[in-house]
Amino acid sequence: MQNLRINHVFPPKSFSVAPVAPLQRLAPFVVYLLLTLTGLTVRAQVTPAPAAGGATTSPATARPGATPSAPSSQPGRGLPAGVNVNNLPPGVQQQINQRAGQLQNQGRNGTNGRSGAATGADGNATTTERSSPNGLEQGVNQNEDGVEPNEENSQEVQKSSYELAREQEKLEIRRKLFGFAIFNDPALKASFQPNTSIATPRNYMVGPGDQLNIRIYGYSETDFSQTVSSEGYVYFANQSGIGPVFVSGLTVEQAKARMESRLATKYVGLRSSSYGPKNTFLEVSLGTTIRSIRVTVTGEALRPGTYTMSSLSTVMNAIYQAGGPNELGSFRKVQLIRNNRVAATLDLYDYLLNGTQRNDIRLQDNDNIRFSTYTLRVDVTGATKRNNLFEMMPGETLDRLLFYAGDFAATAYKGRVKVQRLTDRERKIIDVTATEYKSFVMQDGDQVSVEQLLDRFENQITIEGAVYRPGQYSLDQNKTLKQLIGSAEGLKGDAFMGRVNIVRTREDLAIENITVNLSNIMAGTDPDVILQREDQVIIPSKFDLAEPAEISVLGEVTKPNPAIPYMANMTLNDALLKAGGLRESAAASVVEIVRRKKDVDPRSASAQIAEIKRFNINRDLSTTSDENNFLLEPFDQVIVRRSPNYAVQTYAAVEGEVILPGLYAIRSKDQKVSDLVGLAGGLTPQAYIEGATLVRRIRLSEDEIARRQRSIRDLADNVTTGRGVVEVDSVVADKPESIGINLKKIMERPGSSEDILVQEGDVLRIPKLLETVRIQGEVMLPNTVKYRSGQTFQDYISQVGGFTSKSQRRKSFVVYANGSVDRTRKFMFFNVYPRVAPGSEVVIPKKTTNPLTPQQVLGSATGIASSLITLIVTVIALSRVGN
Repeated sequence: MQNLRINHVFPPKSFSVAPVAPLQRLAPFVVYLLLTLTGLTVRAQVTPAPAAGGATTSPATARPGATPSAPSSQPGRGLPAGVNVNNLPPGVQQQINQRAGQLQNQGRNGTNGRSGAATGADGNATTTERSSPNGLEQGVNQNEDGVEPNEENSQEVQKSSYELAREQEKLEIRRKLFGFAIFNDPALKASFQPNTSIATPRNYMVGPGDQLNIRIYGYSETDFSQTVSSEGYVYFANQSGIGPVFVSGLTVEQAKARMESRLATKYVGLRSSSYGPKNTFLEVSLGTTIRSIRVTVTGEALRPGTYTMSSLSTVMNAIYQAGGPNELGSFRKVQLIRNNRVAATLDLYDYLLNGTQRNDIRLQDNDNIRFSTYTLRVDVTGATKRNNLFEMMPGETLDRLLFYAGDFAATAYKGRVKVQRLTDRERKIIDVTATEYKSFVMQDGDQVSVEQLLDRFENQITIEGAVYRPGQYSLDQNKTLKQLIGSAEGLKGDAFMGRVNIVRTREDLAIENITVNLSNIMAGTDPDVILQREDQVIIPSKFDLAEPAEISVLGEVTKPNPAIPYMANMTLNDALLKAGGLRESAAASVVEIVRRKKDVDPRSASAQIAEIKRFNINRDLSTTSDENNFLLEPFDQVIVRRSPNYAVQTYAAVEGEVILPGLYAIRSKDQKVSDLVGLAGGLTPQAYIEGATLVRRIRLSEDEIARRQRSIRDLADNVTTGRGVVEVDSVVADKPESIGINLKKIMERPGSSEDILVQEGDVLRIPKLLETVRIQGEVMLPNTVKYRSGQTFQDYISQVGGFTSKSQRRKSFVVYANGSVDRTRKFMFFNVYPRVAPGSEVVIPKKTTNPLTPQQVLGSATGIASSLITLIVTVIALSRVGN
């Protein structure tokens, strides 16, 4: 019996999105409450938790006397049977997972002598230690497979998970309940507060703490402001002989009559007597201080308890303070119990639906407001103005329910309503027709569903195409095709009347096409067509049956257009006008029209496929010339050629050491560099003629750019050398390039082969006499040094520290001031370096291969030595043979 463990059995619950009947939603909670009250509990069966490392703890390896428990580390484990954590709202899932993680961590810390955290009634987790006869009991149990989760933690996770799920279920019911939001909306708080600025109610019950304003006016005048004592008396100061007056429990009218009777001994004019008629009057009203009363709210209220309220408060004020009924409370039977009997019964639906407040009487001290449980609830969904959970009284019908739901929505199908009803064994569906709404009595748990109207028209027909007003029309006023065309304001001029289509939807929903001759119908030779619902009349246009015709105007026009819509009687002059007229460069005498041939013999090898016509037109596009008025046909192409004698002014520039640097026009096609220098006034004495360069912009077409890029990619992918991969520049469409020229030879022999032709955009640059040499690349200290006549290539390398170990000496080169390049050459085992000129640049490339290892050096030396020995032996042998 030591292993017997008593656990509460939480009722199974399946959370889903589909609506559940209210009775089924509440059934698990009712069962749980009954089991809790009676103390009937059974042992919950749980699954052994997986041990550390993924193994499952078996009874053989578990702690003796321990009951296997469900793991608390995995989200959703430890829930009641049938509850799926994935179906819970995200907020509830997060709370369950966080709580499970906390309990698991606390359980693991139990190896230090502490048990898992236990949740108290207030929901706060507290850590406790438990002692046992064998010493301090650990919160978790260890075995050879790992740590077994603490069983109390698993139970607490199970309990917390169920409580969270139950609270979420309550929230869902409350949000669905009709009227619940009214009593729990903070924005409506002021509307449910008692009005303290009203006139004193004559039936107000006076009690201890009330401030009474007592005024005597008439023949005698005086004011009293008295507060009812805790014993219920009012004392009149400085009024001897009157004494205290008991007013507690009296209405204001009754208290006034009693005080008037007592004050009449002092003020005789308060009543008629033998001395004369009444001439003094008494008025009693409530002051600014109003006593408080205590009211108790019991039953199925959202916030039951005892409330301190103003004595002017009514039952509705107390109901709002208590939040109204909860998910089990009744809106239709709210009882006010006073002096152990029911003083009034309120139906909150009267206030919510009609705005009336029957039996909303004023509260008294120690009143009790009791919310009973509901008797009958019905869920309404679908096309009604209010989709809520409504409470109904026994005997109320579906017609009354529709009133509570705000009646049908505009899109509702009103002829039939579906009702899902619970029987003793299962559910059933009842179709209630419109004639039965007033007699069909609702039952608890009914679910009423109002469907939408069908998404179709009962009398719609459509006309499209060549009519003036296409669209939808009523079949009732347009029963035939001619009537429909008349309603659409008739046919357009482009209507194709020989073949009109009517697309009809048959009763079996099959689509069929009906073709009619509208010309015969309009003439009366064919009978008119009777239309049906959902018919679609399509009247085609003549233009829909023709290919769109275009012409194009290309060449030397202001706005070339390859797609000008063709119009009848369009002339050549019209087409040129639409293209913006001729450019200045246009050759008006050579205007071509290319016209396609339509009847080409496919068997002829020399068949003409196009016809070309040439015209000499007036540049002002006047209509005096017959050629300007030549009629075009669809798909003609007009081409305006460029005049061969037309040339735009072009320029070349001279920069640097000339007398007149600047831009100069290219006067002739054979103008050369020497001519350009002559136009600039010749060279200055400081000009360094050997360093002159010609910069020219190379303009490539898109096809040429693509071709060169493909070549570059092929080189980059395939071409390699022993020193590394070949590197090439990317292709630029408009890239300036330096052309190495020998200006000295050009100026000595103008017009020679060295004197090249000048092109548009060329820039001739003539620098000053240069006195430096720039050295860069793989040298010790790249630098710029002074040019000295007579120094060699190696002398300049020495001035920057010499070569490095990575210098590629035999690949060294010199870039001269005019852009030309000279490289190092090889003679046997020696490098022949290029000459160095003023303004040149010496470049020493870097080796791209790895340095040889000692083994490679030794192998190379051995190979060279063996080759030399073989060569020497061969020479000696040949010399002996010759001797």
